[in-house]
Amino acid sequence: MEESTVLFSKNGPVAEIVLNRPRVINAYNVRMRDELFQALEAIRDDPEVRVAVLRGAGDRGFCAGADLTEFGTAPSQVVAREVRWERDVWGLFLAITKPLVAAVHGHVIGSGVEMACLCDIRIASDDAVFSMPETSLGMLPAAGGSQTLPRIVGPGVAMDILLSGRTVSAQEAGRMGLVHAVVPRTRLLDEARRVAGELLLHVREDELGRAHRDVHSQRREQRHVVGVGDDGDDPGDVERSLGDLASHEVCRVLPGCRD
Repeated sequence: MEESTVLFSKNGPVAEIVLNRPRVINAYNVRMRDELFQALEAIRDDPEVRVAVLRGAGDRGFCAGADLTEFGTAPSQVVAREVRWERDVWGLFLAITKPLVAAVHGHVIGSGVEMACLCDIRIASDDAVFSMPETSLGMLPAAGGSQTLPRIVGPGVAMDILLSGRTVSAQEAGRMGLVHAVVPRTRLLDEARRVAGELLLHVREDELGRAHRDVHSQRREQRHVVGVGDDGDDPGDVERSLGDLASHEVCRVLPGCRD
């Protein structure tokens, strides 16, 4: 029997998702999409789960991006679009109001960067390298990277990464704010689990869920969040203030983080 492309486990209130195609650096294919969707649904729907860690199997990297050997193999574009809406993995990432911690190592490419950007906290090993090569391949980032990346690192830096396709080291990713912390490779999983445990202690579930919903609702709709804006507030100011709240909570659990 073929091994699952996504592994799901739970240790009390902490769930773990492992991208599990290490022979191809966990390249994202149709089967992984379907199994990742199921794992994310389990996190969303299980009342016992309060935080989750996302990581990649194998030594070579977190995720090498989309599996291009499957590109264009759908029966038709109509079918592909219908299936994508039925299993909207990227929308499901945003719909989950529980903290998602990405632990990334080695190659973090394309969809790998985008998955990490859809998580709330990103921790990288010191050997991680990031890139978004889609434009050099004549494609657009398919998982919202052209929207999520600018909101994390700023429009100017995002344009550099998206248009050049250059690689970004873990250390540079830390300086630009793409990741919250950089740790030695041998400590990556332990650090991600430690942060997940700290979040259980320091972040109130209801407040985190409210802030998460407000931020992502404002991002998706590009309008004022509920109850804000009638007095002329700028939506960008609203998002920045909510982002400041999230950053403050992150810095409570990540040593060396600049609030």
